[in-house]
Amino acid sequence: MTLILGLESSCDETAAALVTADRAIRAHQLAGQEADHRPFGGVVPEIAARAHVEALTPLVEAALAEAGVSLADVDAIAATAGPGLIGGVMVGLVTGKALALAAGKPLIAVNHLEGHALSPRLADPDLAFPYLLLLVSGGHCQLLLVEGVGKYRRLATTIDDAAGEAFDKTAKLLGLGFPGGPAVEKAARSGDPKAVPLPRPLMGSGEPHFSFAGLKSAVLRARDSGQYRAEDIAASFQQAVVDCLIDRTRRQLDQVDATALVVAGGVAANTAVRTALETLAADHGLRFVAPPLWLCTDNAAMIAWAGVERFKAGLFDDLDAPARARWPLDPNAEKARGAGVKA
Repeated sequence: MTLILGLESSCDETAAALVTADRAIRAHQLAGQEADHRPFGGVVPEIAARAHVEALTPLVEAALAEAGVSLADVDAIAATAGPGLIGGVMVGLVTGKALALAAGKPLIAVNHLEGHALSPRLADPDLAFPYLLLLVSGGHCQLLLVEGVGKYRRLATTIDDAAGEAFDKTAKLLGLGFPGGPAVEKAARSGDPKAVPLPRPLMGSGEPHFSFAGLKSAVLRARDSGQYRAEDIAASFQQAVVDCLIDRTRRQLDQVDATALVVAGGVAANTAVRTALETLAADHGLRFVAPPLWLCTDNAAMIAWAGVERFKAGLFDDLDAPARARWPLDPNAEKARGAGVKA
């Protein structure tokens, strides 16, 4: 049975995992950095990169021990090669190259977004191509038609902030703590989602894309007005994000032929988002597939699974594979207005 070692270090989670082709997660070791970044209210790239250097080798050793195997038993090394914070990406990729060279194993340089895109297939063996994927995380907000391994057609992206980025900034504006997504969701449970009149950027628009910068600015104005409780602002913000995601996703569902509606990425762990998407899929007579909550946030199991999928397809990489801060899944997608680094 094919066994892949996956390494993840693209942002503030260091992780190593061993996954087989029959979807068995033999081991998963993860070290978070929340305490390191909490004083700053967000991820500091230099601190993150240094933490990856310290954590990754012990995590690899722990994962091999957990699975009861040696590096010689592994069929290939899959490492995130981007996109992400370039210092962290370099740590994981260089480690993967060193392990591959030392053990004489193939290297698979994984696009972190492909890890998210294929992670639902790790959790659900019945998920078949093509499926419509809402990839929604701290750095990305995209709708993609996943046609196969390495075959992605980007249908929409954000023209400014990603949804997860807006969650993090809203949490910081409201003093809710770090990490921002779970903090906003927790506060929203005690708030009224109709209390604060917030905009829904591009909702109902003929343009396919997302926009959250204006919503974030409206949260700032609501806070500064002194008229609303933080919990009501959080609940209203979360509802606005959900409304925008559903509106944009519905637009694409009406235009593509897909086997399922799938969500992945860190924001996919948000209960309100998952519930609304599940309802949307049911309205269209489609299956709704979402990974378990722990597979939504950054992890090495999804990188190992992407490695499994690419291994089976014969897709390997040379040891000079570059680390990339930006790496679109669909390099042929038309550049969106104002998309910048989010394209």
